[in-house]
Amino acid sequence: MPNNSTKIVAGAVLLLIGSALILGAGLRQVPLPAIAGSIAALLLAAGSVLLGTSEGGQPV
Repeated sequence: MPNNSTKIVAGAVLLLIGSALILGAGLRQVPLPAIAGSIAALLLAAGSVLLGTSEGGQPV
C-alpha cells in the first residue's frame, strides 16, 4: 500500500493531466473526442479517490 505522500502526488498528477485535457480542448475550442473525454474523466476520478483516501480515517 502506498504511503500518504505518494497518494497525494499521484492524485495531484492525475488531476492535473485530466484537467489539462478537458480545459485545453475547451480553450482552443476544439471538440474533444469521446474517448479522450472518457479518459480525462477517469483520470479526474482516480485522482480524486487517491487524494480523498490519502488521510487516515474513513473516507467520505
